Amino acid sequence: RMVKAAEVSKSKRLHRQTQPVRLYAKGIFTGFKRGKRNQHERQHLLTIQGVNERKDTDYYLGKRVAYVYKAKTLKNNTRYRVRWGKVVQKHGNTGVVRAVFNRNLPA
Repeated sequence: RMVKAAEVSKSKRLHRQTQPVRLYAKGIFTGFKRGKRNQHERQHLLTIQGVNERKDTDYYLGKRVAYVYKAKTLKNNTRYRVRWGKVVQKHGNTGVVRAVFNRNLPA
């Protein structure tokens, strides 16, 4: 089948107007690993958006995590900073994971 030039340009225009695909999942830092009396600041608890069961966390084990925050002073022409970490373990039955960062997160 031959395609007319008008059809091709219209499909290309529609393709350009779509939103880019997000290649990350958002999450919330919910606290530190802790017991009844002690808090372990090395391991951070993260709740990942859309993950609600323990079996859903298997995909995220070993994946990299970025804690992005905004600082007051400019550095490298930006106020945004990043602390990188890695998901190391599951935590509980509700889809929470433990992560270790290269520098501990602020409380």
